[in-house]
Amino acid sequence: MAKVLEGPGMALLSKWGMTVPRNVVITEADHLDRLAAVNVWLRESRLVVKAHEAIGSRMKLGLVKVGLRLSEAKSAASEMFARNLDGMPIAQVIVSEEIPHREEYYLAVQSTRDGAELLMGAGGIDVEAHWDRVGAIAIPTGSEPLGDQVENLAKEAGIPRPRIEKIADFALKLYQCYSQEDATYIEINPLVLREFDGEFVALDAVTMVDADARFRHPDWNFTYASEFGRPYTQAERAIMEIDSRIKGSVKFIEIPGGDTALLPAGGGASVYYADAVLAMGGKIANYAEYSGDPPDWAVEALTERVCSLKGIQRIIVGGAIANFTNVKKTFSGIIAGFRKAKQEGKLDGVQIWVRRGGPYEQEGLAAMKALEEEGFDIHVYDRYTPLTDIVEYAMKGVSA
Repeated sequence: MAKVLEGPGMALLSKWGMTVPRNVVITEADHLDRLAAVNVWLRESRLVVKAHEAIGSRMKLGLVKVGLRLSEAKSAASEMFARNLDGMPIAQVIVSEEIPHREEYYLAVQSTRDGAELLMGAGGIDVEAHWDRVGAIAIPTGSEPLGDQVENLAKEAGIPRPRIEKIADFALKLYQCYSQEDATYIEINPLVLREFDGEFVALDAVTMVDADARFRHPDWNFTYASEFGRPYTQAERAIMEIDSRIKGSVKFIEIPGGDTALLPAGGGASVYYADAVLAMGGKIANYAEYSGDPPDWAVEALTERVCSLKGIQRIIVGGAIANFTNVKKTFSGIIAGFRKAKQEGKLDGVQIWVRRGGPYEQEGLAAMKALEEEGFDIHVYDRYTPLTDIVEYAMKGVSA
């Protein structure tokens, strides 16, 4: 599951026939001048400026400014770019046309164990405080909502009678977007009725999609939003791009300030090692994993990013006993990454601790052990050494 920021989320809604405000995403306030030269609406409309980040309650945080002219929008964008929220800088701002309206509604589709759920009701920034005004219908797997069902939902949710047919049509389009775009959650709040023509317009969108479905959508030209309250780093994005096009999997998230880097095989090992390091008073520098027998070049790329982490004292490699991952093959990628990092001076004073079992483990472990002859401070163990011992050895810096 991956979060999509508001701009590309709006583009998905528009793709499926829903009306959204015209908008642009900028990374510098001065970009507005150039965009205004070719977008008349930026010069003539009242504008809304919002931080284009994965942050909830932007209005309450002062990260939404409304009713602005172009010069005011530029100033508001500059102020937002200068903001820093708990260490997270604002890297993008979205500027959209203001839509005059009076009525605000809430519309969403979310996945459930048995299919999906369509929600509708009165909207606004305090919708959670009035959840009793939001109704829902269940949509079993393999079926789609019917027009009559959605219109009945609108009636039960208290939607004014003249709006029922239009909002039902909008909701059906939202469900098609959810279904066809491999989404897991789409929320529109607020959905408003535009004053001059009575058209429904989505003013905001929270969108979650199945990240592993990207191969089915060649038009997905957006990057996913970080789930950690900050933009993805360049290294994280590079590994995500590799992960999207290989057999198997490689994952990488940086955690600044850690002293112990992790390069585990599989998600279970990654969680175990992280917990064990923290339990012994260490600080992890990253989350990472390689699994599903990924190609050695992908593992090499992951290793390079792990070795580039600042301030690390040790790297813990490996995991439990593999069922089908070729240990020798994946270790060849790690070894290549280690060699490149050493040539660049990135492993000076860093200990490497290895524990692994599985197909071709003896060949793989022997190749790792041979790195001692190249000057690596490396300690290698096979399946007969418990994972718990490896973490203890690594944290204490003492072999068995």
